[in-house]
Amino acid sequence: METCLKAKLRGTELFFDVEGASIVCEGSRFQEKPVAFLLHGGPGADHTGYKPTFSALTDRLQLVYVDHRGQGRSARGPQSTYTLDNNVEDIEALRIHLGLEQIIVIGGSYGGMVAMAYAARYPASVSHLIAYATAASYEFLAKAQQTLNDRGTPEQIKVAQMLWDGNFPSVEALQTYFELLAPLYSYQSKSPQPIDWTDRILSVEAINEAFGGFLRSYDLRSELKNITSPSLILAGRHDWICAPEFGAEIAALIPRSDLRIFEKSGHAIRTDEPQKLLDAIAGFLVYQPL
Repeated sequence: METCLKAKLRGTELFFDVEGASIVCEGSRFQEKPVAFLLHGGPGADHTGYKPTFSALTDRLQLVYVDHRGQGRSARGPQSTYTLDNNVEDIEALRIHLGLEQIIVIGGSYGGMVAMAYAARYPASVSHLIAYATAASYEFLAKAQQTLNDRGTPEQIKVAQMLWDGNFPSVEALQTYFELLAPLYSYQSKSPQPIDWTDRILSVEAINEAFGGFLRSYDLRSELKNITSPSLILAGRHDWICAPEFGAEIAALIPRSDLRIFEKSGHAIRTDEPQKLLDAIAGFLVYQPL
């Protein structure tokens, strides 16, 4: 059973989805499943990109999909409030709102940045951290621009300028960007791909605020030593925007971390090698008991 809910907190309203039961019967006893918060990327995307891939994790976890403030089905507000710091504080407020103790945090791309910052700033609230296709500092930006210049077509390089400048003028422009750059995001995609946007909600305000503002000075490297939870860091060998070297850097800075590189994945590990991604997460949770 899936339930769609909203929580009013910190001057905004967050949308979240709950998938999977929290208490299940195992033999003659009832067991409470751990809860995992799934934090989407972009910024400016929404949680729907995680479905249905991560639904398979409900055999061992209850999943809470979160739309960051100002994104997806969450409430809109001043663009200046769409920051990583607010995203982190929102997650802690939602954890408290739901009456949860420790949670597992799973985040990809920008969601991985939020997940790492959250685990560093609220270590007692996190039992396990899983961050994939992400980076710990602004240095990923220059590397990504160089990679795009090396790999991209003139059309891809031109449309990506809106990303680097943080000035997408419309949702349609952002949709065009994702469709044209599909072969770079996914190792399995060989040409620009049309995307069904019917149920996906994009926020140009959120992505513009990030790439035109705070991501240019973003740096968690000095904070990562504060993470106390077992941590799994995953990277795609062919990731153009968060190169695998940034995953290695993260793993080196987090005390209890394990690094896995997916050899046939780009940034979109979730669609390039979905079963291997799920197997890696499941294996990690077995090796680092819940």
